Amino acid sequence: MKILVTGGAGFIGSAVVRYLINFTHNHVINIDKLTYAANLQSLQMVSNNERYYFEQIDICNREALNRIFRQYQPDAVLHLAAESHVDKSINNSVSFIETNIIGTFTLLEASRFYWNSLSKKLKESFRFIHVSTDEVYGDLKNTELSFTELTPYVPNNPYSASKASSDHLVSAWYQTYGLPTIITHSTNNYGPFQHTEKLIPLVIYNAINGKPLPIYGDGSQIRDWLYVEDHVKALYQVLKKGKIGETYNIGSNNEYKNIDLVYAICEILDELVPNHPIGVKQYKDLIQFVADRLGHDYRYAIDSSKIEKELGWKPQENFISGLRKTIEWYLNNIKNKE
Repeated sequence: MKILVTGGAGFIGSAVVRYLINFTHNHVINIDKLTYAANLQSLQMVSNNERYYFEQIDICNREALNRIFRQYQPDAVLHLAAESHVDKSINNSVSFIETNIIGTFTLLEASRFYWNSLSKKLKESFRFIHVSTDEVYGDLKNTELSFTELTPYVPNNPYSASKASSDHLVSAWYQTYGLPTIITHSTNNYGPFQHTEKLIPLVIYNAINGKPLPIYGDGSQIRDWLYVEDHVKALYQVLKKGKIGETYNIGSNNEYKNIDLVYAICEILDELVPNHPIGVKQYKDLIQFVADRLGHDYRYAIDSSKIEKELGWKPQENFISGLRKTIEWYLNNIKNKE
């Protein structure tokens, strides 16, 4: 297949591109606006592959998208391009509305225009996979069951609201125009090449540099953590076997309180980097509790039984081993770098 990946220089997008080039025979067309969160170094190992193509494009640019579809004639779209940092969405939501809503709309229209030009056989095999987040469901109490694909949407911050909006657009383009779309919702991802604004790399980076480890509120918020390579494998299963018009939740059943996650990181760092910064006996001494985030969701938890039963996907990475692998990667790649 020729697969068009949007946001392929981002954290999850670059993992998708690396997997498709390294472990399949597919051709990949990566389009990315290259905002602050993009990292072309994450694609260095595949950048010279003859099956890989890169174009710096904003998904809000319809003319540029039309050219991409005409030039490369993809068999599928994996749509990962998005603004994703909740704190930034609270402080300045404009780019989230533009990219996540207007960008998705523009991409859907370009895809529909292209799809309508295809032969019957190619139309039937074409897929548009929209990669979304569990945050569209809002949050859970401790006693509530995990999110399923039928959980109502209750987004609580500008980021999750923009992603919920994009989900509804994707569903509408399937229902109204017949565009063969599938939606996925994953829980929190972690792994190599994640931007240091996110919790796990931020804690690793700050700890080894003797900086405070900021924890919102009392750190009791609960997240389900999914190793990024497991997520990528799930997306590929959805692309190959997923049913048009369906939604698939992707999680790993690794629920941790934020504070316990930070303690786990600190314990691994105590072992791997025993030469602590000056004045620090244990890395957990750097923990500082700060004012809670506005609209901070309490708990996310994903029920992945649908994708497990229908598509045969299960996460392979144990959380602690995955966390250790992630920490080791960051120690080898960002230590003492500003």
